[in-house]
Amino acid sequence: MPLPVPNLDDRRFQDLVDEAKRLVMQRCPEWTDHNVSDPGVTLIETFAHMTDQLLYRLNQVPDRLYLTFLNLIGLRMLPPTPARAPVTFWLTSPARVPLTVAAGSRVGTLRTATAKSIVFSAEHDLELVPCALARIRTAVEPESEEDRDGLGAGADAGNAEPAETADRSRLLADGRPFPAFRQSPRVGDTLLIGLSAPVPGCAIRLGFRGRAAGVGVNPEHPPLTWEAWTGDGWTPCEVGLDETGGLNTSGAIVLHVPPGHLAGIVGGDRSGWIRARVVEPEEGQPPYTHSPVVEGLTACTIGGTVEAVHAEAVAIETLGQAEGVPGQQFPLGRSPVLAGYGPPVVETSSTHGWREWTEVEHFADSGPDDRHFVLDPVSGLVLFGPAVREPDGSLRRYGATPDKGAEVRIRGYATGGGARGNVPVGALSRLMSSIPSIAAVENRRPAHGGVDGESLEEAKNRGPLLVRTRSRAVTAEDYEILAREAAPEIARVRCVPAGRDTEEAGGVRVLIVPAAAMQDGRIAFENLVPPEPTLRRVAARLDQARVVGTRVALEPPLYRGVTVVARLVARPRVNIERVREDALDALYRYLCPLPGGGPEGSGWPFGRPVQTGEVFGRLQQIQGVELVEDVRLFSADPVTGARGKVARRIDLDVNSLVFSYEHQIRVEAH
Repeated sequence: MPLPVPNLDDRRFQDLVDEAKRLVMQRCPEWTDHNVSDPGVTLIETFAHMTDQLLYRLNQVPDRLYLTFLNLIGLRMLPPTPARAPVTFWLTSPARVPLTVAAGSRVGTLRTATAKSIVFSAEHDLELVPCALARIRTAVEPESEEDRDGLGAGADAGNAEPAETADRSRLLADGRPFPAFRQSPRVGDTLLIGLSAPVPGCAIRLGFRGRAAGVGVNPEHPPLTWEAWTGDGWTPCEVGLDETGGLNTSGAIVLHVPPGHLAGIVGGDRSGWIRARVVEPEEGQPPYTHSPVVEGLTACTIGGTVEAVHAEAVAIETLGQAEGVPGQQFPLGRSPVLAGYGPPVVETSSTHGWREWTEVEHFADSGPDDRHFVLDPVSGLVLFGPAVREPDGSLRRYGATPDKGAEVRIRGYATGGGARGNVPVGALSRLMSSIPSIAAVENRRPAHGGVDGESLEEAKNRGPLLVRTRSRAVTAEDYEILAREAAPEIARVRCVPAGRDTEEAGGVRVLIVPAAAMQDGRIAFENLVPPEPTLRRVAARLDQARVVGTRVALEPPLYRGVTVVARLVARPRVNIERVREDALDALYRYLCPLPGGGPEGSGWPFGRPVQTGEVFGRLQQIQGVELVEDVRLFSADPVTGARGKVARRIDLDVNSLVFSYEHQIRVEAH
């Protein structure tokens, strides 16, 4: 598991000779004969040879010895992590037969003259199941004998809020209209739609035909939510399109059904149930005063969504034959191996088939019969347990040794990843695998979680902390290092005391900044919320390492929105719009909490104030800018958009970060 070793001085003999001759020309111009026959040149070559020997010895010490020591204590560089994004596959026409989008199907960004395509692969199979409308029920007050005969239970076991419903399938088949909810809709009223089959992970289109009777609501913000039955409750569906304005007019509704959609029993009918439920209207929005009227309804499957990862998966790879000796190493065909993709599996052949080996962090706790291996993800080495000679002369094995002649193979690892995979919404628009009946692909959400691998300098800085902590969290730096090791996909982490109050004393707050998608330096504020799986993994690791009695809270940092309003003067014969775009791009990249932003390119420092002078200097460096006339700073709330008063300096709390919010640039001609 070697770390790459640097060259402290890479000059060689000829480089030293050439450098000495250049100095002679500068400081002793009267010396004009630089041929090898000149005695002075002979002296130069003699001293260059001696210096070359000194440089060779120099390259054997400081950093080389330092890195060798890090290798001895078991420090391993953190590998890159892949970005993930949900990718939707759209069909050319509604599904009539089942279609499978196989795991490993590839999609990517558009290739340009300056950038290669960024390729994502589907993590698992996506089943596109055809469906049709089977049943329809409404939650209404019984007003007739027909309604009383059709009443049934609101859902099968597990529904927390059962309600009486009436079967409207006969009315729909006869073309007779009926209200979707009660005449005066109440919160909780539902329109239950039974599909012919469950459609987990699919996108379905509901063709709604009705009258504009749902009086009172704002069509842009109707008090309506769509949900799907998932066995243990109702799970929200994402609404991709709603042309009906809350069931007020005829049109199409596209719903993205959650992956856990299951068949359920409602009123004695077993179907893949989804429902529209009346909810409390948003603040300032009106509720329903009259129920929408259903005149017709159809359903079909038009696509599906699957999680895709920015990685190139290796299904299986043969590493070679075992020699039957301890400590054997096998290099992988590709490296580095991505973290966060899934545990790779190493297998060896035997007379009884293939035997699986378990990955461990080290061999210190491995016995002579334990089938353990260690994977160094950066160098791409698979290592089996060594044998160590004890002081009494005996040989102790740490881990079992594969039999001589056994085939060794690995499956389930991936390469690639990195921060470039954090693409924005809609970037994954190119289908790179041949899949019949697929018309288009898109990512409806930005990719997140892609982080570049640890650099050599970062590993060197982490070395002393590893020696000091021995995987125990005592100081703030310990928590930060262990959090990064548990979740390499996070962009930044900072540990601070929770507070001095009696209730919070003895606790720490670990502030997590996820690797969010950026487009021209711009970040959607909601993408700065750490994903739940990442928080769970970090919490589990810190819970093992924390001091007894210490409470650990994981949360995002407090972000302070900043808006820059500036007026620039462009140079003559310069494209003004281009100058404006460059200025905006520079501001968004400069006032950015993620790596790549900030004064030093490592992200805006925690607690560093934003000052007019720094912004002025940054804008003055833009190509094509003749003069920066005016710069004004405003604090802004990234959630509400409320803007504060103009200021020359915006102070941040010690554990806060800056967030760029809607900068405004005006460029005038010279």
